[in-house]
Amino acid sequence: MESKAKRTLVKSAPELWELADDLIRMEAWMAGLVGSTQPVPIQVTDRDPERVLAWRLAERGAYARIAIELAASGFGTSVLITAQHSRPDPGEAIAALEGLLDELGSPERRPFAPA
Repeated sequence: MESKAKRTLVKSAPELWELADDLIRMEAWMAGLVGSTQPVPIQVTDRDPERVLAWRLAERGAYARIAIELAASGFGTSVLITAQHSRPDPGEAIAALEGLLDELGSPERRPFAPA
């Protein structure tokens, strides 16, 4: 089954890329897609910096894939997430993808650095 979620985020493609191209985050996002409470091993299948990042579940006997596409859009970046999965309820997969978009779009907290 395929599920998609799309949103324009008020962040640049380089900012979003820095957040997305992180193994720990990708494993956690895949866990959300497949319904696991623990991060799951993944394998990156496509990496075109600041444009496309895709990964799949690395476990044998199961298939799931997430792809993030970034494109300039007005005052932000359009983010399209496409996922292939075997969840029986597509609503759960959409919720996982929306959570991923929420995480990417949330403000980053940076420690105060005196001038």
